[in-house]
Formats: sequence, C-alpha cells, structure tokens
Amino acid sequence: MSNKISVLLVDDHSLVRRGFRRILEDAPDITVVGEAGDGEEAVRLAQQLKPRLIVMDCALPGINGLVATRRILEKSPDIAVLMLSMHSEDTWVRQALDAGARGYILKSAVDMELVTAIRRVAEGETVLDPQVARPAALKGERNYGLTVRELEVLQLIVSAPTPSPCTAPILWMRLAFTRPLNWWCMPSATGW
Repeated sequence: MSNKISVLLVDDHSLVRRGFRRILEDAPDITVVGEAGDGEEAVRLAQQLKPRLIVMDCALPGINGLVATRRILEKSPDIAVLMLSMHSEDTWVRQALDAGARGYILKSAVDMELVTAIRRVAEGETVLDPQVARPAALKGERNYGLTVRELEVLQLIVSAPTPSPCTAPILWMRLAFTRPLNWWCMPSATGW
C-alpha cells in the first residue's frame, strides 16, 4: 500500500470528483485519500492527509486552484500538483506552472490520459495536455500574460455576488498602466 500513489481530488463539482474517483479506483497503483470542494479545504486537507499528488481544478470558489497550489507547496513542497481544467488558454497553463503545478491537462482528457498523467507527474515529469499549446512562459516569452495577482483580482471581481461599480475600472487602470501598447492591440490579449 505504501508504494501506491495517494491522491487528493479538488474540484468544486461533486459529480466531477465522483467521476474522477471512479476512474482512479480502477488503477491498482493509485488510491484516492480525500476530496475537497474549494481552495481553502484543499489547503487544509493537503496538510492533514499529506497526499503524494493533488489533482487540482483551476477555477474554484474562494481561493482558486492557482493560489491553493502556491499555499500548499509553500508548506509541503514534496506534494505534486496536477492541474485539471477546462481552460486551454496559455495564460492559465503558464500561471499553473508558475504556481508550482507539475502538470496541466484538460477535463476533456480520456480516462487513460488522466491515469497516465498522474503516474508521470508522480514520477517527477512535467505533463502538458497535447491539446494545450506550449505556454509562452516555457518559450521565454513572459511579457503578455496576466500576473498571478492580476488573475486573483480578476477572479474576485467576476465571482463577487454583487460587484462594486468601482472594481472593474480599478483593474483596467492597473492593466492599462502596466501593459505595453502593443499588448492591448493583440487579439489574444483583448479577446477580439
């Protein structure tokens, strides 16, 4: 049992967690030791259960998966984190790897890809979903993505139950003063 890969599943949808658990139960070398539905619970359970690997969703209520990953790895750098997300954009991939994740796969991955990715990340490899373009940060290009803090603020703004009328202008002013003009003209940066 000690040579099994212990896994903590983190996703805010219980149905998704149950599906991942069922997939992983079929792998004889993987055991699911716990489940978390948000970032705070993930940080707490990571310290309590000490899993070898965490399968972490990026978009979580409260603190997101990126922030939770940073907090977990500050206290337990030996835990491997595999981000599992529906987001294939370079910014998410780069931010996940910057946060310390050792892998990033899409939720659309087939069952065997998830099991294989867990095994490879547990062995120390960096795993990227084949459908995800190699992020700019890995190519040496770091000038056009949002910072971790900018993503945190943006997530707080969009997840607020009643956003303040002054929060969005503050973020845009921050971005306007920190981004070069050509960044704003890039279709991928502005969503055009």
